[in-house]
Amino acid sequence: MDTHISNNPVIRARLVDLRAAMQRASIAAVLIPSSDPHLSEYLPERWMGREWISGFTGSMGTVIVTPEHALLFADSRYWLQAETEIVGSGFTLFRIRSGASQEHIEWLAQHVERGHIVAIDGAVMGLAVVRALEIALSAKGVMLRTDIDLFNDIWPTRPSLPTAVVYEHVAPHADLSRAQKLAATRDAMKLAGANWHVLSTLDDIAYVLNLRGSDVSFNPVFVAHALIGVDTATLFVMPGKFSDALIATLAKDGVDVKHYDHFYAALASLADLKSLATQSDANLAATPDAVVLLDPRRVTYRTRQTIADRVVVVEAINPTTFAKSRKTAVEADHVRHTMELDGAAMAEFYAWFEQALGKVPITEVTIDERITAARAKHANFVSRSFATIAGFNANGALNHYRAKPETAATIEGNGILLLDSGGQYLGGTTDITRVWPIGVATDAQKRDYTLVLKGVISLSTAHFPRGVKSPYLDALARAPIWAAGFDYGHGTGHGVGYFMNVHEGPQSISQSMPDPHTAMEPGMITSIEPGLYRDGQWGVRIENLALNVPAGNEGFGEFLKFETLTLCPIDTRLINVALLRDDEIVWLNAYHVEVARRLLPHVTVDAKAWLIARTQPI
Repeated sequence: MDTHISNNPVIRARLVDLRAAMQRASIAAVLIPSSDPHLSEYLPERWMGREWISGFTGSMGTVIVTPEHALLFADSRYWLQAETEIVGSGFTLFRIRSGASQEHIEWLAQHVERGHIVAIDGAVMGLAVVRALEIALSAKGVMLRTDIDLFNDIWPTRPSLPTAVVYEHVAPHADLSRAQKLAATRDAMKLAGANWHVLSTLDDIAYVLNLRGSDVSFNPVFVAHALIGVDTATLFVMPGKFSDALIATLAKDGVDVKHYDHFYAALASLADLKSLATQSDANLAATPDAVVLLDPRRVTYRTRQTIADRVVVVEAINPTTFAKSRKTAVEADHVRHTMELDGAAMAEFYAWFEQALGKVPITEVTIDERITAARAKHANFVSRSFATIAGFNANGALNHYRAKPETAATIEGNGILLLDSGGQYLGGTTDITRVWPIGVATDAQKRDYTLVLKGVISLSTAHFPRGVKSPYLDALARAPIWAAGFDYGHGTGHGVGYFMNVHEGPQSISQSMPDPHTAMEPGMITSIEPGLYRDGQWGVRIENLALNVPAGNEGFGEFLKFETLTLCPIDTRLINVALLRDDEIVWLNAYHVEVARRLLPHVTVDAKAWLIARTQPI
């Protein structure tokens, strides 16, 4: 039985309560994002309001509720999942073009009457999004209220803030010290003419302070805000998350720890503060008040509004966004070693899987459990880096499918299995997708698989100018798939953190706008993951992580290329060799030689035979 359908009477009751609260507050429409005060991708339970009110469990989506409508806006990655989860709930799926679409804003501007009020919680809405809302709604004479959180009235069991302890990320895995990272951040502040810097995004805070936590699923971060000055820094967290020893260690680097709830008061008080730098730095001395650097795409509306008008605000991308995206040589070496451990775990899992298939019951949930257990046996493993996607046949066509015990498919018969998984290790973050034949694969499945492989090879072998905007590379992976008349509805690659968020910017190999911040630089780690999906039939995606490394300079500027980091066989049983060029075969065979060389010292005896068999040349 589908648990979401059985729970939908509960969802309908919550919707009734929300509309009653809206009526009491004279609100015509409420907009509920998938967001928190830190604009996180994965949310602590306290801020999972969109999921709580709609029943939709996908990681991205937006809800709009009016007296007449209850809409869930979701892109193509979630359409099938959303349709299943909101059946009978009172919600209707509104299909949007992409996760970056602003169709929910357009809908509000078209459907809310002049003089009526749209409500949002400005504490969890990004500044850039609210600005777009203000422009669209004011043009229609619609008012925007940003100071209300209706969940406080209708969610009696709303979770509190997470309480897990915070710990240090230390040498040898942490290459740069906290002092070095703070100094680099302050150098960037000075270049921007700022004496204060606001950070609310959890990965930026964890990076610059060499701290890690477990407040958010899969990402080793903790809930906090930070305010960095030219000679001091304050970290705002809930009490009890830091040991006395860690507080003392932070104090040595000039980092003070205060209560999480004091953040907004500290922001408001900046108007009354002068940094010591204004007394000694000629560029800043002429500034009458504090100058604050913040990233408008990485702070909420409430954060920006809390800063007094007389404080000068410099809007620019967070310096840490660039810094953490460019891994040091030491970090890159740790990642290479981590890939060997992760690849060994994959080999051990797949060796067990092929031996056990048909002998013991195996479901998509079993696969998640076994691959996680295989990773956990290796040194420095901390957790999964995202929810494992194990999709057999039709389930593999759902980009963000997540198996549940009551609905998981059993791996039997004929078809193909898509497995997208990853791990968080002290020395790096992994993300890998492989597809494996179960029984007999069809010619159509082999064709799709081979076209996707061609896309992987096409991008993996590219050379490109340093500084090229990453979206420009997207077409290289799509070209072989486009040539056959096919396409896929997700990006080709995302940045990956270093024992940090599995999705990281600023680079993105996708069909997004190529803004200046997406420039490709040495040291960046990016996924390469084209795909091809047949609704109701199967899905194919092959994913490796790759490091930007120098590719020479022939008088036309510096060039970069990709070093493939991920180490795991690409199953050759699904390849239609007739579709591959000679150079593509050479690349695949060379990759498998490297996989075998690097992984054989790490795998168990049982996995050695499997690894040797799966890395044979074609």
